[in-house]
Amino acid sequence: MTLVADADSATETTNDTGIQSFLVTFIIRRFDPEVDEEPRWVDYDVELYSTDRVLDALHKIKWEVDGSLTFRRSCAHGICGSDAMRINGRNRLACKTLIKDLDISKPIYVEAIKGLPLEKDLVVDMEPFFASYREVQPFLIANSKPEAGKERIQSIVDREVFDDTTKCILCAACTSSCPVFWTDGQYFGPAAIVNAHRFIFDSRDDAGDVRLDILNDKEGVWRCRTTFNCTEACPRGIEVTKAIAEVKQAVLRGGAR
Repeated sequence: MTLVADADSATETTNDTGIQSFLVTFIIRRFDPEVDEEPRWVDYDVELYSTDRVLDALHKIKWEVDGSLTFRRSCAHGICGSDAMRINGRNRLACKTLIKDLDISKPIYVEAIKGLPLEKDLVVDMEPFFASYREVQPFLIANSKPEAGKERIQSIVDREVFDDTTKCILCAACTSSCPVFWTDGQYFGPAAIVNAHRFIFDSRDDAGDVRLDILNDKEGVWRCRTTFNCTEACPRGIEVTKAIAEVKQAVLRGGAR
């Protein structure tokens, strides 16, 4: 959406550089397990520029207004995946969501991603997510060794087969946007399947059949309902639903190749 401001909802100010700033209202779902029985919504007014990100707003709130606000972040450049959260009802990375792309004539709602245990404020327990990731054996398994001093050779064509799924940064945005994952704590989830895809279709790997057996389980690829929520949520632009469909096809064929 395009940034919108009006007199009732956002106050425009100007600094010494002549750049406009806007008063933006954030409504954040807060939860402190030491004092709260249930999460609560708290609103904050923050002065921001159109080129600021939601992460900048959270920093400003934490550093200048309420130091108890808790969230994860690391690189702040859309690579580490630490700051995945729900912004206006959509899973996004706070460091990649620009204020100018939001409608600031209305409050901006921020809450933790869904489907994982809430620990505090915008922080969830990622262990169930990583447990599924580890279960699909997301590493190269080869039955033979390359020649001494040589690398495992792979053609450009073979690499292209799984190139898309190498982009995953394990932010959990796709998995926590999946309605099946919300309601079924046993489902592997899109991210685990994406990372299995990355090795199932790698011509250098010899354990594709093992991963296909794992994902052929009742909580594997067949739980996917093809809603495309995961593809829409991915901050790296991975065609997640397509990757899941390719794994389904490989299961039916009895192998990736």
